[in-house]
Amino acid sequence: MTDPLEGRRAQAFPTLTPAQISRLEDHGTKVRTRHGEILVERGERFGKMLVVLSGSIEIVRPGLAGEELITVHEPGGFTGEISNLRGLASMIRARVRDEGEILVIEADDLRAIVQADAELSELFMRAYILRRVGLIGLKTGDVVLIGSQHSADTLRLQQFLTRNGYPHATMDVDREPDAAALLERFEVCVEEVPVVLCRGELMLRNPSNEAIAACLGMNPQVDDCTIRDLLVIGAGPAGLGAAVYAASEGLDVLVIETAAPGGQAGSSSKIENYLGFPTGISGEALAGRALVQAQKFGADVTVASSAIRLRCESRPYEVELSNGHTVRGRSIVIATGAEYRQPAIENLAQFLGNGIYYAATNTEAQLCGNEEVIVVGGGNSAGQAAVFLAGVSRHVHLLVRGAGLADSMSRYLVRRIEQSPNVSLHTRTELVELDGNSRLERIVWRTGSEREARDIGHVFLMTGAIPNTRWLAGCMQLDEKGFVRTGPDLQPEDSASKPWPLARAPYLLETSIPGIFAAGDVRSGSVKRVSSAVGEGSVSIPLVHRALSE
Repeated sequence: MTDPLEGRRAQAFPTLTPAQISRLEDHGTKVRTRHGEILVERGERFGKMLVVLSGSIEIVRPGLAGEELITVHEPGGFTGEISNLRGLASMIRARVRDEGEILVIEADDLRAIVQADAELSELFMRAYILRRVGLIGLKTGDVVLIGSQHSADTLRLQQFLTRNGYPHATMDVDREPDAAALLERFEVCVEEVPVVLCRGELMLRNPSNEAIAACLGMNPQVDDCTIRDLLVIGAGPAGLGAAVYAASEGLDVLVIETAAPGGQAGSSSKIENYLGFPTGISGEALAGRALVQAQKFGADVTVASSAIRLRCESRPYEVELSNGHTVRGRSIVIATGAEYRQPAIENLAQFLGNGIYYAATNTEAQLCGNEEVIVVGGGNSAGQAAVFLAGVSRHVHLLVRGAGLADSMSRYLVRRIEQSPNVSLHTRTELVELDGNSRLERIVWRTGSEREARDIGHVFLMTGAIPNTRWLAGCMQLDEKGFVRTGPDLQPEDSASKPWPLARAPYLLETSIPGIFAAGDVRSGSVKRVSSAVGEGSVSIPLVHRALSE
């Protein structure tokens, strides 16, 4: 198997210098080790770092075929990867190969080091990120998704694991004979797929995202009794921007995310107009880096649970979650973003995940093969999808309701589309019919009064935006489309909300409830761009400080 870290293993597994180890000794405790001793077990929440002073530690990854050796840490080596910073369950087993001595650094001390020591912070963070990349790239281990390319739930589970950066293997029952043997081994029928083998022991039948997160220990342990300085609802660009700045300034931050970090931006194949990335960056990579930054500074981030109700009557405010828990905070940043609008086609829900998609990443592209595809929408997300899919599909049809793209799409994307020989732009055109059996097989679009049927089975919908604000009902002012009003846009005469209770006016991004702010796409009047969302998230934090000091 190709080494996913080829050429970068020295960065992934560096050797600390005596001077660096000397700096670490003030933060740790020296412990003697014995041959064969298990220092870290798979599934254990282990936030410590182990620095090898003498002897050696082998890192192995349990899998269906036994243990897989990842590396051996010798004197100057250190254990850990991104899971350590988040306090999540370990994916590996660390065992003493040659007895000796190690330096044990507790989780709080490790976080203090990466925040205060610039040299060690860069070294540790780079190594931790690359180690996770390496685990993902191996595509082996004891977490296996067994499903079918014709199953919408298979796509959902694959998206969840992939966008959360969780290493796993995928097997298709329609293509891989070994998948059937594995199902038989765990007494699972083919009809029950998709299933997820969790840590090589428990087979979950078509699990919810929440069930997978719980089984794999993907979330930190959160105490419902704790009152946080700040709750950030949503881990899109705005929410992650708020979390990074708030945590870096010493606030106790908890981020709640429904699916995976990144929001709509996380599903973009490539963002080329984001400051600082002249060659572009995928939404998934951008979200992953921002998530690591937030965790580096101490923010807790949970996934696979949604906010279902805000209790805004008194402070601390309370947010009820879909998992039955309730979290409390002295201030809140609402960054739940928006979702794509669904065309009014009666049977559209029948084909979600089976020909109808709301993201255009490698995960979805693998389902299309060398076939024709349709992208519906005229904004930047649609343009990015069309350009990306043009590189992996036979032909891309871009459907827009308007007369062109100039008013809604960045010029660089318009030029790319114009210069792509296998992208056709259909203006004043809308999708009107879908047809198929177990999956989408045919569509009909309408241009003016003319209808045209095509045998196309893959449609990417990126049209309009509906704010995720249903959970705020009755609590604060929303505009006529359901976006959250803030600052100068608040309307004192709005009888649907309570009167503003303070002598001062609401701050710029503050909602009609003091100490609760809105940032990014969920906010009324916001600019629907990644950079704008990040900016609003960061700008909200000085205002949060003001509100907390009152």
